[in-house]
Amino acid sequence: MDPNRIVQALKGTIDPKLRLAAENELNQSYKIINFAPSLLRIIISDQVEFPVRQAAAIYLKNMVTQYWPDREPPAGEVVFPFNIHENDRQQIRDNIVESIIRSPDLVRAQLTMCLRVIIKHDFPGHFPKFIEKMACFLLSADSGNWLGTLLCLYQLVKTYEYKKAEEREPLIAAMQIFLPRIQQQIIQLLPASSHYSVLLQKQILKIFYALVQYALPLQLVNNQTMTQWMEIFRTVIDRNVPAETLQIDEDDRPDLVWWKCKKWALRIVARLFERFGSPGNVTKEYFEFSEFFLKTYAVGIQQVLLKILEQYRQKEYVAPRVLQQTLNYLNQGVHHCLTWKQMKPHMQTLCEDVIFSLMCYKDEDEDLWQEDPYEYIRMKFDVFEDYASPTTAAQILLYTAAKKRKEVLPKMMAFCYQILTEPNIDPRKKDGALHVIGSLADILLKKSVFKDQMELMLQNHVFPLFMSNLGYLRARSCWTLHSFSTLKFHNELNLRNAVELTKKSLIDDKEMPVKVEAAIALQSLISHQEQAKEYVKPYIRPVMQELLLVVRETENDDLTNVIQKLICEYSQEVATIAVEMTQHLAEIFGKVLNSEEYEEMEDKTVMAMGILHTIDTILTVVQDHKEITQQLESICLQIIGLVLQKHVIEFYEEILSLAYSLTCHLISPQMWQLLGVLYEVFQQDCFEYFADMMPLLHNYITVDTDTLLSNCKNLEIIYTMCKKVLSGDAGEDAECHAAKLLEIIILQCKGRGIDECVPLFVEAVLQRLTRGVKTSELRTMCLQVAIAALYYNPQLLMHTVETLRFHDNPEPITAQFINQWMNDTDCFLGLHDRKVCIIGLSILMGLPNRPPAVEAVASQIVPSILFLFLGLKQVCAARHSEHEEHPRTEKNDAEDNEEIASDEEEANEVSQEMQENHASSSGGAGDEEDEDDWDDDGLEETALEGFGTLIDLEDGVDEFQFFAQALLEVQSRDAAWYHVLTAPLSNDQKTQLQEICALAEQRRSSAESKRIEQQTGFTFENKGLVSAFNFASAPGSN
Repeated sequence: MDPNRIVQALKGTIDPKLRLAAENELNQSYKIINFAPSLLRIIISDQVEFPVRQAAAIYLKNMVTQYWPDREPPAGEVVFPFNIHENDRQQIRDNIVESIIRSPDLVRAQLTMCLRVIIKHDFPGHFPKFIEKMACFLLSADSGNWLGTLLCLYQLVKTYEYKKAEEREPLIAAMQIFLPRIQQQIIQLLPASSHYSVLLQKQILKIFYALVQYALPLQLVNNQTMTQWMEIFRTVIDRNVPAETLQIDEDDRPDLVWWKCKKWALRIVARLFERFGSPGNVTKEYFEFSEFFLKTYAVGIQQVLLKILEQYRQKEYVAPRVLQQTLNYLNQGVHHCLTWKQMKPHMQTLCEDVIFSLMCYKDEDEDLWQEDPYEYIRMKFDVFEDYASPTTAAQILLYTAAKKRKEVLPKMMAFCYQILTEPNIDPRKKDGALHVIGSLADILLKKSVFKDQMELMLQNHVFPLFMSNLGYLRARSCWTLHSFSTLKFHNELNLRNAVELTKKSLIDDKEMPVKVEAAIALQSLISHQEQAKEYVKPYIRPVMQELLLVVRETENDDLTNVIQKLICEYSQEVATIAVEMTQHLAEIFGKVLNSEEYEEMEDKTVMAMGILHTIDTILTVVQDHKEITQQLESICLQIIGLVLQKHVIEFYEEILSLAYSLTCHLISPQMWQLLGVLYEVFQQDCFEYFADMMPLLHNYITVDTDTLLSNCKNLEIIYTMCKKVLSGDAGEDAECHAAKLLEIIILQCKGRGIDECVPLFVEAVLQRLTRGVKTSELRTMCLQVAIAALYYNPQLLMHTVETLRFHDNPEPITAQFINQWMNDTDCFLGLHDRKVCIIGLSILMGLPNRPPAVEAVASQIVPSILFLFLGLKQVCAARHSEHEEHPRTEKNDAEDNEEIASDEEEANEVSQEMQENHASSSGGAGDEEDEDDWDDDGLEETALEGFGTLIDLEDGVDEFQFFAQALLEVQSRDAAWYHVLTAPLSNDQKTQLQEICALAEQRRSSAESKRIEQQTGFTFENKGLVSAFNFASAPGSN
């Protein structure tokens, strides 16, 4: 492959005029042997222009990501898909590490991604020289090689970061060599504070974090080596950042390598403490380490962290993530007496000068509110912002300390009260005080000393702030009401005021962040205060209209949840404005989906998804109003069309749910047209969304069977989809759904003339059984289709299995089918599946022309039916007991006191509690009855049982009567066969059979009484008769 030709093509991809031709050139060349290694040579060549090297790196990364591993041809095809040739792969493996070491940063980033893919697929088996090379470069005296080498090592550790312990063995073996070396390196580097030295230190810390954050490899870090590492972390956290960094703009400082290095050291110690160093909160393999960590390191590290907080208190700059991780560590320290004793003397100062300061409204908040209120809203409600926010970390630390240590709450409340009552206080401090109080709301509402004061606090200090000319205080007032929405109001006027003020803020306030907080507070009050719901009821229309406008403006996902909840609370009122609301939501959805930044912004996807869920909720609320549903249908079809047209597959599940909701009671001609569109979608995206289509396809079959059968195309579409799933590689879950759908069609269309289709259905499922089946669910589901066909028309099914041949086997499949069925009767679970199996076996034993395969299993048929009835009894009993469970007792209103004394260790209590729970759970095991044969799965509704069929209806087929009638007919028609069937029964089984027949008679009489009652209105009591079966009679004596 000529490298110059590749260079020219890559150069062309940078020029818009030449891009198309250049991409075509590359697309024709990439499969040629030596193309990928040529790219690697171009990337590291100093003679090639840098933009071309970058383009080559991106192209190679995409190639390696897509074509590195060997791949099998798709099902039904013989041509193997392209992958990079093994010779080329070996060349890349031989040179990738050196290439990463020699490359500049922008190119190196692409090459490290290539290395990650190579390690994932080839290490250690096909890439044994990797360790050797890495060891050589790490031992090199040339520190210029170290950064690239450490980046390579990072890719190795990241590949195994979340693997189970047994899967990490190759990594552990490698780190036996590398961990001591990188420890020596960082000790050697610590005295130097140059940019490059600290960059190397940061990379070593990142490697250590990825190595230990999910599972601590104790075989690599004994007490001695861990002590050395902890000293390294302490040194990094404690050392000063160079003074010249203060010249840099504050917004840019967190990205400086000195602060990033501190951040990674802090992440490590916080993670070690939280996951492995807290006795009583670790799994057994870390018990010993946790005790050692707490006694040896926890206090020493905390001492350094308190120093960082003191720097922040003295108004020295501390990077936000460093502050956040420091507070996270202290949060863990609150639980343990050793660390708490050290923290306790400083706690009030920390609360007042650090935590409180972080929880106040700041200059940067004000700037963002004024410059971009929509971005302010996005940031305040972004969980990822919360994750990294020092404010959130401060809030969590305060909450833990107030909950666990009794000294904290009264002092902090006194401090906040002083601020709220001081006349000329800085309003930002008022915001901070309410932020603190609201964050502690659920603790305060459980403390008798505080809970009765909270209503007065709202009345005197929160309600007046709704009139403030400062938007952030009005927003904080709404937020505080939201925090205290579960408060038991003693004065109804205060509750009315709370609702009125939040409603007014939502509808009339001019500041969008206030409206958002008001909406969330209002919904929370309505959900928790019965009376609040009544207050808002007359205003639900303007409230909903305003909410829709705010959602449209802000595209805030929390508000779509608010709308959903309010729709459920005010279902009757919403019905009158449902069309208007849905139209409004559809417009917002269209705006979001058509916006240019939709592709890049994940929260836009969440927002759009929330809108679809909200529309679905509206459809559920108005499902009994046919005329409204019909109006909503056209709006929903526009949304469905937009999603399908733009091929936004992440919304397929939601639009299929909308289509399902529109077809539950009636299916319009427009909705029938959608079936054809869905078939096209299925052809493109094939199996991925088949299970999501299932509820809608079930509606097409069961809600409007007449239309389904009036056009053979409808049935053909559904069968083709099921057939494709069953013969492809969709996975067994999708295949179970496909088989279930075929079963539903057969049961729904009994007596409706689908005789030509049934053999095709049976062939599809039995053919699937000839290939490997992993789960009993798929096996029984495929059998169930054939059993349903037996119920549909016994002669048709028997003829089908007698004529079917698979895999050049001259024998019919009848015997295989019957034997498989009999072997699997214990795998039929739930109500429906057992019922179908009982009905099928009842028909099987009553066949007039029995094939030899049925004769061969005669002794198993009735015992299998009895076993299935026993299973049904267990299911019915379990579900009955669920309905009759004792109502949950109201939670005691007494104080929920989780405080621990300063000299006590919370972890010991946790540990003791775990032991007690374990003892109590193991101690009572001997009292269980011998019902262990029935695992819980057998008592649960099966996943597919929710897709009902005609036989599951109240007036459907009664399996008790069906079986009893079939057995009676056999007894009267063919006594010899009856004897063969019942002779193997034990005395217990005979008793069980009598009970089943008695119950069948009772059920028949009960059903007859109900029918007469419905027809005549006359009620009577029927004692019922027990059918007598003569087990002792000899063949022919009847």
